[in-house]
Amino acid sequence: MSIHTQIGDWFDHFHAYPEVSWKEVETTKKISEILTAMNVKHHTFDDVTGVIAEIGEGERIIAVRADIDALWQEVDGTYQANHSCGHDANISMVLGALAYLQEQELGCRIRFIFQPAEEKGNGANSMIERGAVDGVSHLFGVHLRPKEEIPFGKISPAIHHGAAIFLEGKVNGIDAHGARPHQGKNALDPIFAIADYIKTIHFSPYEAYSAKLTKVQAGGESLNIIPGTATFGIDVRAQSNTVLKELRDRIEQGIHSIGQLHSVAIELEWSDYTPAAEVADEAMELAKEGILETFGEEAFAPAIVTSGSDDFHFYTIHRPDLKAAMIGIGADLGPGLHHPKMTFNHDALDMGAKVLATTLRKASYQS
Repeated sequence: MSIHTQIGDWFDHFHAYPEVSWKEVETTKKISEILTAMNVKHHTFDDVTGVIAEIGEGERIIAVRADIDALWQEVDGTYQANHSCGHDANISMVLGALAYLQEQELGCRIRFIFQPAEEKGNGANSMIERGAVDGVSHLFGVHLRPKEEIPFGKISPAIHHGAAIFLEGKVNGIDAHGARPHQGKNALDPIFAIADYIKTIHFSPYEAYSAKLTKVQAGGESLNIIPGTATFGIDVRAQSNTVLKELRDRIEQGIHSIGQLHSVAIELEWSDYTPAAEVADEAMELAKEGILETFGEEAFAPAIVTSGSDDFHFYTIHRPDLKAAMIGIGADLGPGLHHPKMTFNHDALDMGAKVLATTLRKASYQS
């Protein structure tokens, strides 16, 4: 069986058996089985999903990461695990790159990190804690891109993701009869104030950022009860880590003031922080050389700037000396990432695997 065909079969399997973050048990087992069949040394963990494998020899190590989890979302009226972000493709492309590299001479060891829980924004940290990038000089990632960013046949040497964090809040007011609002504290009033407030936060127009309410829950079936308790969620994003921090601080300060104004306690909890990309010029240049050598100038696309986020960038946050870049693969992907019916041109899988293999081989000889 050709590597091209094998990549397609791997994708079909992972797509048919999606598993959500931290529960990628069968996915981990399947990756291990594939690596065993390829005679590739690897190990799994007793306390977390994911796999780390290595090929090649020498003291120096470069690495590539594939995320392995799926989303939990509604598909045709049923909530289920679903590979609508392309992580099934990422696994298959990285396994394909490994297969291509087994046929080539390498200048150092290459480590393959099959990482859980990217969708939770903290799976990278679990791999960092377990030594996934210890001794690693260069780290590469790969991800399919939506067609509005680049079309099929084009490949970008780097994806500049934005930073993201989520805020969950609870307003603690006092229930009251709808005819006697003076006896209670309507929990919805401060939430409406918060919605207006976050629209007044401004930075330089040269900065990309956003904050928006994405969840509000309050009240019950009785419409004559003023709800004293309500919960809300805010999605916060920025293209730089610095702006995200300032945006977070200003949101928190404003909500605190709104709570005082309405004489209610507002509980806040920040979660699932994902940092903005820290792309190394050296890694991006190696990826560019890999694209040009594999498919020529006509396949090359400039670096992508996207408001989406990826926990891949925790690796460089924790290891600032790490030279990292994520390669973007044009695949005519639509209607969009995370859409329950997302589809793409499957010929992009072999293209991604070949470019990744060439990039890793070139990086293995980088001094």
